[in-house]
Amino acid sequence: MDTGLWASLLAMTAALTLGAMSPGPSFLLVARTSLAISRRAGLAAALGMGIGGLLFALTALLGLMALLHAVPILYLALKLCGGGYLLYLGYRIWHGAKQPLELTTDATRNNSPWRAFWLGLATQVSNPKTAIVYASIFASLLPKEVPLPVMLGLPILIFLIEVVWYTLVALLLSSPAPRRRYLAGKHHVDRIAGAIMGMLGVKMIAQAA
Repeated sequence: MDTGLWASLLAMTAALTLGAMSPGPSFLLVARTSLAISRRAGLAAALGMGIGGLLFALTALLGLMALLHAVPILYLALKLCGGGYLLYLGYRIWHGAKQPLELTTDATRNNSPWRAFWLGLATQVSNPKTAIVYASIFASLLPKEVPLPVMLGLPILIFLIEVVWYTLVALLLSSPAPRRRYLAGKHHVDRIAGAIMGMLGVKMIAQAA
């Protein structure tokens, strides 16, 4: 694997991790489940998020690669659009940094981890933003010809990123002290994540231009 591909994979890992960490429906579901039901249910929801991310990654990756081979000129257009979306996502994360996170605890008290898993999976696959983020990152950072090991490894990488992040969310937000520290520092965390995501978008647009 050449140096350029390694650099692309590292940048893609960073972008995917930041995308998973940005507050949204998935984050709120895992957080509320951990707060209102139990840590075990929160971990089950985190696994559901990982499975959903895996399905989206496979769909986005296979569809994108087939499209690029059929219409090669779309590679440049998708690179520009992908960079633009990353820039927009960075702005949204930065702009929403000061907004408080509404972690209400009025969720159902059904403590079945199996139910929490399916709810997490349904929440992930029903969020079209997830597919857009994956397709944007793939279009922006992947070379036109992707080696087979990379094609096979990317969905697994996304599964691990999603599961590890939402597992941390479930563990932290089911404990009082870490929860208070996270909520107190949310402003700074979002600003850093938004800035890095925006810089990745600018870099991709500059490369395409």
